[in-house]
Amino acid sequence: MDPADDDLDRPRSIPLSALEHHAYCARQAALIHVESYFESNVDTVRGDLAHAAVDRGGAGEDRRGQRVWHSLPVWSHALGLHGICDVVRFDADGPTPVEHKSGAYRPGGPADLQVAGQVLCLREMFDAPVPVGVVFSNGDRRRHEVVVDTALEQRVVNTANALRELLDSTDLPAPVHDARCTRCSLRPGCLPEVPAQVLGGLFAPRPLGDWND
Repeated sequence: MDPADDDLDRPRSIPLSALEHHAYCARQAALIHVESYFESNVDTVRGDLAHAAVDRGGAGEDRRGQRVWHSLPVWSHALGLHGICDVVRFDADGPTPVEHKSGAYRPGGPADLQVAGQVLCLREMFDAPVPVGVVFSNGDRRRHEVVVDTALEQRVVNTANALRELLDSTDLPAPVHDARCTRCSLRPGCLPEVPAQVLGGLFAPRPLGDWND
């Protein structure tokens, strides 16, 4: 088979961070990854600081002498995913991604979807089982293991497909205007208080655009 034909058969690759954004709010995902709209607030700054502590890049060892890799680029051609793992630990059983988050951890929440996407990328890249990922929450200073079973894998696939549909759409998802909006940094541009019928076509994703990491 011609390699170019193989490329045509692959799904459009989307950033792993978009999985978390879409799981939290489809409109947030569209504003960030399609409209390139982003605003900072105290929560996003905390997140940047949390990542700065681990985003130094390259291989090394942790305090226990375990081999680790910081800011490791990962991808899955089969699923159409790409991104960067904050930290990947390597031991005798294979790689384990560790995603750092500034806030409190919520089991089954958006962070689980992002780290599950990392797990699926590592499985393909290293041809290894990679049964779990880890979310490290700065909110409680704890590591939370996320078992990536068949159900969670399907959630990743479904969310990735929903994101591709969003990219091809000319309609921005309607605002939700609920508790998720309270601390969202995109609120000034999202305008969740304004009814969707009033907003109309004020914002519309660029058709056939490209994802912005």
